This record gives sequence, structure tokens and C-alpha cells, in this order.
Amino acid sequence: MTTIGDFFGGERGRLFGLAYRLLGSAADAEDIVQETFLRWHAADQRAIETPGTWLTKVVTNLCLNHLASARVRHERTGAWLPEPVLTGHGALGPLETAEQRESVSLALLVLLERLTAVERAVFVLREAFGYPYEDIAALVSTSAGNCRQVHSRARRRIGDGRPRFAAPDDQARRLADRFIAAARSGDLVALEDLLTADVTAWVDAGPSARRRVRGRDEVGRLAGTALARFAPRTLVTEANAAPALLFVRADALLGVTVLDIDQTRVRTLHTVTDPRKLTATRRHLLATAR
Repeated sequence: MTTIGDFFGGERGRLFGLAYRLLGSAADAEDIVQETFLRWHAADQRAIETPGTWLTKVVTNLCLNHLASARVRHERTGAWLPEPVLTGHGALGPLETAEQRESVSLALLVLLERLTAVERAVFVLREAFGYPYEDIAALVSTSAGNCRQVHSRARRRIGDGRPRFAAPDDQARRLADRFIAAARSGDLVALEDLLTADVTAWVDAGPSARRRVRGRDEVGRLAGTALARFAPRTLVTEANAAPALLFVRADALLGVTVLDIDQTRVRTLHTVTDPRKLTATRRHLLATAR
């Protein structure tokens, strides 16, 4: 006999993946999923005809309320970055197609900050989870026709910045290894050769320490200096369905850089060193080390 907890356990991964895509924060997504479980546990199970849809609606509404809060709007200023999540263990659900991988990329999650909360919900439900407009309408309490308009508007607002033509996984991993090798050897020329001419580096060290650097020369110098400090203890793994560099010192995680790679070069570096945004990655590393 399936219990309330058993059913929710089977849905937890999907609900976390939805909440993370809507919020860009693993910590907040976990809080949302926990609150959803409490509401599920307290609800009259016999009155819920489609439990999966009911849970999706609760998560969506909680995320919409969270995104509308003054605290969140205040925090997400400047070169704000989402919280990176290691994806090699399936934390964000299936990432087998290009569309699924794009839906969790830091590049796309940054672009979603351009959208209103409702636009973001409609976009994610449609693009990442493939919901029909009729189902999305029920989840966000509007009409199917309005959902079509909201989705179209969201796609326009994201515009040309949407990530395209990512390198295959094995090719991207090889380029990440070359990137680290160049840093370890101090070969700045080789490092810069792995960057696109219009490369951008984002650094999020906290609300008062965020910046964005553009151009091969500037980014090359920044990356070379930073990587030279941590290259001996830099681990290459996968976060947000892309190659990621984990900077470790004395078993402490100091930062994560996620590389957005086109067919041959790195076009964006997203670096997070804000300790509050490293909790999920740190916890995963501790769990795998046991």
C-alpha cells in the first residue's frame, strides 16, 4: 500500500527541479518542497483527484509568492548569479536532450531574471516540462490564450541572449581540462586562446561584491590570476549540465565556476564564491566523500 510519504517521495525530485528552475536557488527550492510536503500531509487526500498536478500547483504558487517578495527583488541586483547545482547525480531530473540541459544552464537562469514571476513560471512549465497551455493555465490561474501570449512575450524578452549551440559533453569536458591545464602551467596565451573574443565573466561573491568583466584580454587576466591560486586543487565536474570547476582548499569549498562553452571556446564564465550559495554543492561533496 502506497503511503502519503511514499507518493511524495516519488515526486520530490521533480518538484525540486521545478522549484529550482523557477527560483535559481537550491536552498529556497528545498524550503519550497518542504512547505509543499507539509501542505500535502495536511490536505484531505480523498479530495485530490490528480495528486501530481495538485503538488505542481502548490510548488508553482509558493514560488510565485517567493519571487514577488521585496527581499528577493532587493537581493537580485547587479551581477547576481543563481546558485550552482551539481547535476551528475540527477538532482535536477533528466538532462538527456539539449532542451533539458539548456533549461538548467546558468546562462538561461540569468536571462530568466528579465521576466516577471508569471512569465518565468509559464516559460519554465512550457519549455522545461512541456506542459500544454491548458494545463499551465490551471496552474497559474489564467486562460490558455493568455498563457500563449505570456509565453511568447517571455521568449521575446529573453531574446538573442538565449544560449545556443553548446558543445557536446565530451568535447566540453576536454576543453575544460585544457582550460585548467593552461592555468596550472601559467600559460596566459593558451588560456586566452580558449576564450571567445566577446567572452564575459560573472563573479558573484555576495550582494556587495558582484561584477561583470567582458573581453578576452580582461577575462583572461582575471581567470589566469584566480585559477593560478586554486588550480592545484581545482576539480573538474558538472554543474547545471555544463563543465564546472570546484575550487577547494584544505577540504573547504571556496567557489564554483561554470563554463558556458560553444563549439570550440568558452563564451561565459559564471563564478560563485558567496558561501550562502555553495551549501548544496558542499553538502553533495561531503556526501560523496563518505
